[in-house]
Amino acid sequence: MELFVSEGNPHCLKVLAALKVTGVQCGVQFVNHEGKVVPFLPRPAVPTLFLPSGQHLFSSNTICRYLFELNGPESSDQCNQWLEWEATILQPALLRALHLAVLQGKGSEVPKVLQGPLNVLDQSLAKGSTAYLTGEAVSVADVVLWGALHPVLSVSSLVLSDHKSVKAWFDRVAAVRGCQSAAQKVLQGKGLEAMKSYMQKQPAPQSRDTQPCNGSPAETDEGERAVSEEEMEAAALIWSKDLNACSHPAEKQHPVMPQEGNRNVLITSALPYVNNVPHLGNIIGCVLSADVFSRYGQLRGWNVLFVCGTDEYGTATENKAREEGLTPQQICDKYHAVHSSIYKWFQIDFDFFGRTTTEKQTEIAQDIFWRLHKNGFLVEDTVEQLRCENCQRFLADRFVEGTCPHCSYPEARGDQCDKCGRLINAVELREPQCKVCRQTPEIRSSKHLFLDLPKLETQLENWLERSTSSGDWTANAKQITRSWLRDGLKPRCITRDLQWGTPVPHPDFKEKVFYVWFDAPIGYLSITANYTNEWEKWWKNPHQVELYNFMAKDNVPFHSVVFPCSLLGAQDNYTLVSHLIATEYLNYEDTKFSKSRGVGVFGDMAKDTGIPSDVWRFYLLYVRPEGQDSAFSWADMALKNNSELLNNLGNFINRGGMFVTKFFGGCVPAMELQQEDKKLLAVVGWELQQYIQLMDKVKIRDALKHILNISRHGNQYIQVNEPWKKIKGGESERQRAGTVTGVSVNIACLLSVMLLPYMPAVSQTIRDQLNAPQTCINTMLQGPGTFVCALRAGHRIGTVSPLFQKLEADQIEALKKRFGGQQPEDEPSNKKITASTQPAAVPAPPVVAEVKVVDGSDPEKAKQLAEAVAEQGDKVRALKSEKAEKAVITAEVSKLLDLKKQLALAEGKSPEPAPQKGKKK
Repeated sequence: MELFVSEGNPHCLKVLAALKVTGVQCGVQFVNHEGKVVPFLPRPAVPTLFLPSGQHLFSSNTICRYLFELNGPESSDQCNQWLEWEATILQPALLRALHLAVLQGKGSEVPKVLQGPLNVLDQSLAKGSTAYLTGEAVSVADVVLWGALHPVLSVSSLVLSDHKSVKAWFDRVAAVRGCQSAAQKVLQGKGLEAMKSYMQKQPAPQSRDTQPCNGSPAETDEGERAVSEEEMEAAALIWSKDLNACSHPAEKQHPVMPQEGNRNVLITSALPYVNNVPHLGNIIGCVLSADVFSRYGQLRGWNVLFVCGTDEYGTATENKAREEGLTPQQICDKYHAVHSSIYKWFQIDFDFFGRTTTEKQTEIAQDIFWRLHKNGFLVEDTVEQLRCENCQRFLADRFVEGTCPHCSYPEARGDQCDKCGRLINAVELREPQCKVCRQTPEIRSSKHLFLDLPKLETQLENWLERSTSSGDWTANAKQITRSWLRDGLKPRCITRDLQWGTPVPHPDFKEKVFYVWFDAPIGYLSITANYTNEWEKWWKNPHQVELYNFMAKDNVPFHSVVFPCSLLGAQDNYTLVSHLIATEYLNYEDTKFSKSRGVGVFGDMAKDTGIPSDVWRFYLLYVRPEGQDSAFSWADMALKNNSELLNNLGNFINRGGMFVTKFFGGCVPAMELQQEDKKLLAVVGWELQQYIQLMDKVKIRDALKHILNISRHGNQYIQVNEPWKKIKGGESERQRAGTVTGVSVNIACLLSVMLLPYMPAVSQTIRDQLNAPQTCINTMLQGPGTFVCALRAGHRIGTVSPLFQKLEADQIEALKKRFGGQQPEDEPSNKKITASTQPAAVPAPPVVAEVKVVDGSDPEKAKQLAEAVAEQGDKVRALKSEKAEKAVITAEVSKLLDLKKQLALAEGKSPEPAPQKGKKK
């Protein structure tokens, strides 16, 4: 055997390290970068391994695998998955990073380019229990990834300090005999400078907008991702594997309990206040987002428990009971059923949906209270409170409204200002009003108990440092928490002068109940305790359990400061939040949701619209306010349904299934892959990997876009190959039609799995139509994500039918009018843990008369239509470049012209007349 390598070539570093680590006897020759050592290849290929049989290996990863297998067992599936990830995800990012560092001198940009891939590697290493990637011994995967990363991680100025697990692993592999000497021979001790000649011969990566969260590879100028031959061959190899050989996700057995050796994920979504019917903002901010992640976790084979329930204590419940002439308990029973019904219709798959008015809640809350008392973290103080003499009671914070003393926002609540986010004592409000009767309350004194947050501040900061650095906290969660700590913590009152609540067990405070923000988060524990008597295995097991909290951003400080301090002070080994996922606010069109004014869609109304719950789920997740506030829009919902679901996703899945039925008697035809097919497999596999990386980081909205990208690739693939024409041709053309059809239905099968967290009913329908085997859901268990042929030749599919229906303009206009509201008065703000309504920056002006906009412009609609015009324009250009059928292009051009007319109207302009045929404008 003879190995040909060249200096400065990072791929040669990998194979030379593999040769030295394995100790295989082999000659080594250093050649020029341009050396054509493989005579039948039209391009240089170094490294190359000449085998005794006369064959050549010229893929660096293949050479490394071959060397390791000469003296040992075949590479494990886990090793192969890492090799594929290195080739398809890490290498394109590394090429761009090295181009910046070596040729442009922009080493400072390297961390940003490599952030995504290194996050994936760091997370896998941190969660593993072995010294190396696949076990306690160095494998081919370790050597390949070490060699690939050596040029950047060995340069002190480029070391990424955020990835401690990667650094520790990198140093361990570097200490293995032969690795450092291989690096010395290839790089000659010159570091990145040694690679300059090699990098100058490489094609420059195409410029693109980076996605730091996933480290995505470069795209061409046309927006299509460049795919290497190595990626195509790797994708084809994976495609040919047998999915049935993979382990099946275990069926859920209740009660779900933590498992040794598995990833145990405990998911909570903020408890909805029982007296409120949740609106769309509440639903996406908490329970729907948590449900998507819970379903995804199960696809990944994690051991997941998802709990939630209604928060039922407090003044709001007392007030609602008085309004309806019922007792507080009757109100709780009534509205708990309402909530349960709404979430069931939205297909929220809780493992247990409980409530806080239980004996377990009293027992656990009082136990935590006594522990805090015993440990010296409670203090007594006399406080001034607002009392409404008209209502004959002290007013809970949320039932006082006035002007914020910090920013002068006129609708600040008695505990917090929604505009500036500052904490408020109700007595500090200027011009306070009782929100029940609108009378001015009086200040009275009362003795209360406080949680001594300043005494717990050091413990809290130490825990936060660990949790925020190792967990996935959203940026707003970190920012809000930091702002609380920056201002300095103050003692927080945990008792109230109310009747409806968990009783305070201290004899000096027996007439009081716990304040809802002390009591309510304990509901997560008591709800779990009502699910299983062994609840402590989840809630007092921080070393085995990862806790994910889902909420809207206004709930963050209570989950990141107040509740953790309660558990830290109790000193009973409680499980604290590992990942705090907070959304921004979802508005309704250009205003707030308001039940009293009839503005916006509330959970009990959605099913009456006739729009399926899966479509509601899809759109809410499509506009999920992940990084900034977003808005529900009827026009946009119709647009996304008709374009993304009907014309894109549904069209592709239906076409593939119909071709199987119409052309091949309902059986998947034989598939003979050509380069074009392999390229598509590689692209689809890459999109799948991006989806998994994003979902792992709870980037739910961004991950959804990769599902839609796959169906777009599929539609283009069908359009270019025209199986409806080729099926009428000769044998080779009929074979081609069969391959395109078979690949398409397999992509449809993959999409059904990726859609499961988002649209569970649609996902099941697709799998039923394709008669897909249960093993197809194993896709997510394949390490970094692999696309395997699940529907083999000869597989008989079921009956195929359309998945989605068009939302017509008149239907949408009627719904928009129906939910537009009539009454000018806003409702009292009863939002609690799940609140996701965006407060107005200034008070709304009084409604005097209807004002008509003369020019008819609608800026929000114009913005949405401008995006639609851009998308449709891209689609038309793509069809033209693909030389699609004239009728297809004409139809899409017609849609584009119609969108442009709508855009002109929304901008307050007169639509330009269509140019007459044969005349130039």
